[in-house]
Amino acid sequence: MPLPAYLSLERRIAPRRNTTLPATIVFNGGRASLPCVVRNVSESGAKLQVSSVAGVPNSFDLLVEGHRPQSCRIVWRSLKEIGVAYEMR
Repeated sequence: MPLPAYLSLERRIAPRRNTTLPATIVFNGGRASLPCVVRNVSESGAKLQVSSVAGVPNSFDLLVEGHRPQSCRIVWRSLKEIGVAYEMR
């Protein structure tokens, strides 16, 4: 049975682009880091793939080679994925 239309509508503010960019989650004043992959990205946030969400703090900097560091805040988590919103510096 198909989902009602109101459940399948896209609710994001900004459209997302699929990616496979290697990146690094940096926290604890730069003393700790975790590798991740940026799976999709928009002007307002991104979806990150990690080996485990355990130990990832609610706020961190995201480093992608060739781009400026981006402050992020987690808005959702699953077993191996994190949805983040970009924060103003």
